[in-house]
Amino acid sequence: MVRRLTYATLAALLLVGTAAGEARAEDGYDLWLRYRPVEGAALKTYRSAAAELVIAGAESPTLLVVRQELTRGLERLLGADLRTSERVTRDGAIVFGTPASSPVIAGLGLDLRALGPEGFLIRSLSVGNRRTIAIAGTRDVGVLYGAFHLLRLIQTGAQLQNLDITSAPRVQVRVLNHWDNLDRHVERGYAGQSIWDWHKLPGYVDPRYTDYARANAAIGINGTVLTNVNANAMVLRHDYLEKAAAIAAALRPYGIRVHLTARFSAPIELGGLKTADPLDPRVRAWWQAKIDEIYTLIPDFGGFLVKANSEGQPGPQDYQRTHADGANMFADALSKHGGIVMWRAFVYSSDPRADRVKEGYREFVPLDGLFRDNVIVQVKNGAIDFQPREPFHPLFGALPKTPTMMEFQITKEYLGFATHLAYLGTMWEEALDADTHVRGSGSTVARVVDGSLFSYRRTGMAGVSNIGTDRNWTGSHFDQANWYAFGRLAWDQGLSAEAIAREWTRLTFAQDEAVVAPIVRMMMGSREAVVNYMMPLGLQHLFATGHHYGPGPWVDNLTRPEWNPFYYHRADARQVGFDRSSRGSNAVEQYAAPLRDRFERVETTPQEFLLYFHRLPWDHRLPSGRSLWDELVMHYSRGVEQVAEMRRTWAALDGRIDAERYAQIAGFLAIQEREAQWWRDACLAYFQSINGLPYPKGYAAPPHPVDYYKGLSYPYAPGRG
Repeated sequence: MVRRLTYATLAALLLVGTAAGEARAEDGYDLWLRYRPVEGAALKTYRSAAAELVIAGAESPTLLVVRQELTRGLERLLGADLRTSERVTRDGAIVFGTPASSPVIAGLGLDLRALGPEGFLIRSLSVGNRRTIAIAGTRDVGVLYGAFHLLRLIQTGAQLQNLDITSAPRVQVRVLNHWDNLDRHVERGYAGQSIWDWHKLPGYVDPRYTDYARANAAIGINGTVLTNVNANAMVLRHDYLEKAAAIAAALRPYGIRVHLTARFSAPIELGGLKTADPLDPRVRAWWQAKIDEIYTLIPDFGGFLVKANSEGQPGPQDYQRTHADGANMFADALSKHGGIVMWRAFVYSSDPRADRVKEGYREFVPLDGLFRDNVIVQVKNGAIDFQPREPFHPLFGALPKTPTMMEFQITKEYLGFATHLAYLGTMWEEALDADTHVRGSGSTVARVVDGSLFSYRRTGMAGVSNIGTDRNWTGSHFDQANWYAFGRLAWDQGLSAEAIAREWTRLTFAQDEAVVAPIVRMMMGSREAVVNYMMPLGLQHLFATGHHYGPGPWVDNLTRPEWNPFYYHRADARQVGFDRSSRGSNAVEQYAAPLRDRFERVETTPQEFLLYFHRLPWDHRLPSGRSLWDELVMHYSRGVEQVAEMRRTWAALDGRIDAERYAQIAGFLAIQEREAQWWRDACLAYFQSINGLPYPKGYAAPPHPVDYYKGLSYPYAPGRG
């Protein structure tokens, strides 16, 4: 049986909600699902193309969501002045479903073989002389993704004639990592408390969880890790598993699977055992029973994310076992349920003679091929720690027998928190496009991650979430773009950062090119501005310790050497930088030969990585003809001016952006310019106090001596670990 929902019916269903939405101020809550009315000539075209929804009879929870979303979206986009049912038969229709769920879709004879389990097809065709748009998939979730894509096309002003779109995700696991604690504190979070209200669960499931699911499904995210990688074993207690099950039920219709972090020592802390040795039969039995318990409550549980033997977290090395031993213990217990283990490769020792960037490669490469097939090693984009700019992690391409997934940080722990505009699409594009050369030219990081280079059976990308209870979800309106960009790139690593920025701007602010072009220009230059005013030319990790708020290049008194900013630049009166060539730590050896040779020589090292790989005299001449010191001063100063230019660009949009969002962004840009100046002045004052060199002509000295900047203290900066 086929039911029809005409526009007149849809108008009645949504009239009250639409009116309420229009009365509410633009506070950012709607994200990229604003569904603001289409105007002009396109309105008539869209109404004609989408005059009716045709839906298969018995709907699954996911297909019900498809109908609800199309109803909501089309009504708000196209308005309530709609055609009557008497005229509908002469106009267009949207049909959606799978061949199994919809006789209409089955009768179209569409070739869906290339879609896989999550892909979709959108096609314009004629059915009985009626203009029709078909949204089809092999599974319901693919239809959901297709519906969101069609709504995105309408929101961004695309033409609906002659549609023929086939799209499928290039990686299987596209997951957000929430560094959220059970007390609702978010580690490295800058948007309020955790959205997961564990105290009220499972009795009260916040409607915001559904809006969270909608936003994620709209960009193709299919998993969420609810808890911090610095894990608390309590989340595995039965009452907390019931709470997690309530969240999973809210997210399930949107194709999102719940994952949890597993504290390696949980058998001791919860089970009363004396050991957590992964080869101990009692420990393995405890984990098997616990995982079986989880699946009785959450049948589609995705699996575990594990941080082990890193930054003080317990792990298999506590028992003289390997990372493979630890990961395989979980994998064996999860395998019968179809669950996976995402095992983080973020490890480093406190040996003052070691080079932190080498540790992950050193520990994991000897284990290649020893992990179970439901283990994915999760690797940060760079080997230090989500810095404003790093070369790609050498583990990408070094584990041909072990699936390797990307870990990006969406929340900007090292890029100015929520108040600095730093669009990370450009950073992630740079990392994904980097060529590892492990199998010749074209062996990009993206091809490692999507599995095509080594024929991985499992693939994934993770993004450390920047979501919180702030009304706009991410603390600042522009930080929504990083959440959006992560989802779009996780679906398709071939998308360009600029195309994503344009798409997000049209969905979020306006269709008017006079608004879109300057906003995209701001976004595309923003991350480079941050690099310039924080740590140009390959400088690394100059942050004040603990909270990572503001500069602290002078810090050298922490107990672990690699926690000291001084460790990364080692500046003295003659030189600055970290020598990772064969004459130094020889970290270059971890890259394939063409890159190793390129990074080995100062002359061929890209300037943006110069001080990452080399320790150089302050008077070293760069291709520009300037000395290293003069070049640093120029870059630091340029970063401040770039932010000032962003402020001027935004000011010119006054009156074109709704007042509430305009004011917040203007205020944040003012903060960013002030703090960019602080970064510039503090770092240059410090380095100049060491090298004693004059500032180049035309560049002002900092207004204070270095001791002034050293004396600044911010003990309550947000997001601390």
